[in-house]
Parts: sequence; structure tokens; C-alpha cells
Amino acid sequence: MSKVDEAFKAVPRINFLRPKNRDQHELDVPIPIGYGQTNSQPSTVRQMLLWLDPQAGDKVLDVGSGSGWTTGLLAYLVGPTGTIYAVEKILELVKFGEENCKQMSIPYVRFFETGDAYGLPDFAPYDRILVSAAAIKLPTALLEQLKIGGRIVIPIKNSILVIDKINEDSYETREYPGFVFVPLV
Repeated sequence: MSKVDEAFKAVPRINFLRPKNRDQHELDVPIPIGYGQTNSQPSTVRQMLLWLDPQAGDKVLDVGSGSGWTTGLLAYLVGPTGTIYAVEKILELVKFGEENCKQMSIPYVRFFETGDAYGLPDFAPYDRILVSAAAIKLPTALLEQLKIGGRIVIPIKNSILVIDKINEDSYETREYPGFVFVPLV
């Protein structure tokens, strides 16, 4: 079993859904969490985490943390020597995600409301950045927050990009088409 599959067992999706939607936790579909946002489709989350490949001890930025599910999965993957910075633009979702992680006793996560800023530059650089909503174009502000040797996984329109930062001016990008996400607001 992969470490990502272990994370899915340790951090069950049902604990990150609204009570009225918990009976849908096993469905492989996005589930609404309010404010036009969703708890993403599990197969897509799994694939993004495999591409992201977070390691024990990594400092990870979770952009569009929503219900806190990806935050909890990431915390499991980086372990007690890592840190997850979860950012969300919608204050009510910041509180929802934070409360969900607290109830699951998930340590080493910090939640922030970002307003109109992309990411969380005050704590950069990050080893890994996961974005859980689709941007129209690649936000350069997020690339600037990635450390050299780091990786970002981000939906752009209907594709997911996996970008490795080689040096300050050089990136290696792989594109995986055929995905649908809520917009990055």
C-alpha cells in the first residue's frame, strides 16, 4: 500500500464533509462544502498527492484548503517533522477546515485567511505547494514561493500541471489534461 493510500485510511473524508453530505463520503465525486467550493473528488486528490510526492519533514503550502481534508492528508504524509500551511480566501472555510483538523487531532497544521493574496509569502519558501482549485493562468506569485528543487501541483483550466523548480529562472513542467475544478477565487 502506498503512503498516499495509508493517508486516505488515516484521514477519512467523511470527517471533512458537512453533516448533510456525510452519507456521500464514499462517492468518487466532488461534494459541496458551501460558498461555491467542494471537497474534491478522491481519485483526483489521490493522483495529485502522488504527483506532489511530499516527503517526511517537508514544508507544504495547501492553497484552497477548503474543508481541511487535503491539509490533513498532507500532514499525515509529511509527518511530525513537517509543517502544513493551509490557506483559504473564505474565512468561514478557514474556520471549517481548522475545526475539522482539530477534531481529528491533526497536528503541525496552520490555517490562514489570505484575502486577495496568492499563497503565503511570509513563510516561503516551500518544498511543495498543492493547489486545489483551477486558475486561468499560472500565478507567478506561487512559483516565487517555491524553493529550488521544490514542486507545485496546480490545476490550470482543465489540466493539472506538475512543475519542478530547477533554479530561480528554470522550471520543468508536465501537463495532465482532462480535469475539472472549481475556480481559484
